[in-house]
Order: sequence, then C-alpha cells, then structure tokens
Amino acid sequence: MGLILNDLKNACELEHVCDYVNNRTTSSMNYISTENMLPNKGGISESTIIPPGTTTEYKIGDILISNIRPYFQKIWCADRCGGCSADVLCIRAKENTDSKYLYYLLSQQAFFDYVMSGAKGCKMPRGDKKQIMQWPVNIPAIDVQKKVVAILSSLDNKIRLNRRINDNLEEQAKALFKSWFVDFDRNEWVHCELGDITLITAGGDRPSKYTNKKTIECHVPIYSNGIDNEGLYGYTNVAKIHEESITISARGTIGYVCLRLEPYVPIVRLISIIPNKKELSAKYLYLWALTQNITGTGTTQQQLTVPIFRKTPISIPSDTKLKQFNSIADPLFSQIESNKKENIKLSTLRDTLLPKLMSGELSVEEVSFD
Repeated sequence: MGLILNDLKNACELEHVCDYVNNRTTSSMNYISTENMLPNKGGISESTIIPPGTTTEYKIGDILISNIRPYFQKIWCADRCGGCSADVLCIRAKENTDSKYLYYLLSQQAFFDYVMSGAKGCKMPRGDKKQIMQWPVNIPAIDVQKKVVAILSSLDNKIRLNRRINDNLEEQAKALFKSWFVDFDRNEWVHCELGDITLITAGGDRPSKYTNKKTIECHVPIYSNGIDNEGLYGYTNVAKIHEESITISARGTIGYVCLRLEPYVPIVRLISIIPNKKELSAKYLYLWALTQNITGTGTTQQQLTVPIFRKTPISIPSDTKLKQFNSIADPLFSQIESNKKENIKLSTLRDTLLPKLMSGELSVEEVSFD
C-alpha cells in the first residue's frame, strides 16, 4: 500500500504554505503581464512591452498567476528572474513546501474554480487576494512532494520536448519553402488569383450541438478566430470542412494562419481556404500564407472579407516542382501532427493524475510509466 497524501498532514489554508511577493524592481528584463501569459497552463511567451516604472520582482521557483479572468488558467513556474505587472499574482513557497509542488497544487481545476467563486467583477473578473489565501490545501512531507513533482514533471517535460521538436520541424519546412519558392526566379510560374485555385469560405454560426471537451459523439473540432490553442473553440458531431486546408482569422487577430489536416467546423470570423488543384497542397498554401502581409479593410474595425481575399495574387510553380516539395514537406508535417496528438494524450493523463495525486486518492507508488 502506497503513501496516501491525506494521511501525511492535516489540511491548512494556502497562506500557511506560501506568501505573496511584494518586492519591487526597476529592471525591465523578462517582464510578465497577463498579455504574455498563455491560457490553459501554457506558460509564457516573450514580451515586447517595456514596463512603466517598477514591477513586482519574481525569482526562480516563484509561481505567477494572472489574476484577470482566472478561468483562462494562466499560470507559470518561473525558470528565470524578472518583473511582473500588478495584475499578475506572484506567489512564493514557504519552507518545507517544494515550489514545483506548489505550482502543480495551484494548477488544479479545483483551484481556479475556487478563485472564480470569489472573483469580483462580471466583464473582467479578478480574484480576491485574501480569499485565495484561504483555499484549503493538504501538504504531504517534502519527500512525497518531490515524488509527485517527478511524476508530473516527466509528462510536462515530454510535452515541452514535443513542442520544441515541432518548432524545429516547422522551421525546416519554412526554410525549404523559402529556398525553393521565395528566393527563386518566378518567370515560368503560373500567376493567378487565390480564388482561381482554391475554394474560399467564411465560417458560420456555432453548431447547436457542441461540447467544451472532446467526447465520443462530439469529436469534431470547432475553430474560431482566436490564437489560443490554435483557435480551438469546442467540439461537435459533424464536420463542415473535410479536406486538408488552412484557416485565416478574419477579424481581431487578422492574418493568424493555421494548417488544418483533419475535418473541422469553422465558425464566424474565420476563413477556410481549400486547394482545388491536384498538386497544390494545403502545406504549400500554409507556408505561402505565412510569407504574406495579410491585412484587413475598414475604418472602425479591420476585417478580412472573402471577396477581397479571393483577389489576392499568388504564383504557382510547376506540378513537378510542387510534387517534389510535397514529398519532402509531407513527412515533416505528419510528424508535427503526430507530436500534437501525443501531447493531447499526455496533457489529458497529467490533468487526470493531478487531482488524484493531490487529494490522496492515488498514491505516488501506484504510478509508473515503465
């Protein structure tokens, strides 16, 4: 019988195992705001913003949580030092609490549900800092904390590795496209409009039948014009687009391009482009679109319209050249897609194990990936 977390220490409030950090810094290095924190525990992206004045100083191991719209679940365990904005909570583990364990503890759906239960404001809810520190937690001995961290970190490390591999594979595809089709004499190419060689459609209303999570019945992804999680909105039961294609955001995040290799449903503000020429692949269109400066029209709110986009000029090389390109690019994108699917499974496993390990329903000795 393994060690059960609930047996190791009595429950206490969160404030007994961590503190808010209030130290200030004038450094603009590694600035973190709610804007460059990624949803669904995706970590952070690099910020281009130079913070005005001082910021809250964070150190390696501190836990940063966006306190605006907590339901986005923006959380990050700092792997560097820097400063964060006032809308980002900076939390530091106390003695006998492993900082990475604290990160996983606060990554639970139960924690974000608790924060939302005390949040103030409707349109832009913010967590109540005092209420957050009253969240009841159950902290095991430090050796058990480290075992839990080892289990969950092994999954996160594999997810990060797959993302790095995918970034590298896509860079290879971009470099190939550039050397073959951008830095190249196009005199013998076919010059036409995008609408001549593709089917371009605008997304419709959200399907009446949909779920937030994938189920046996609702397994077809719905995509919007968002950029988080490649615009994934939810799932439905019947696809509208069955062919390999690309999507481009038509409003808000105008010009955001995604490659779609499986059946899906596009909804409002999302344009789908399906190649209708045999050798013209969706991969070629995707890499071509990434080289374009895609902008919208309109004075009040910029938007991209199907009629205007159909007239976009595009140059197409010979079928022989396209076939050669596809023979090299297809395996790259197949591996990217395979890694994405593996990451979905790993994330699901991690999120399933997380509350079970934290509650003590599952002991650390009962988990093995051998």
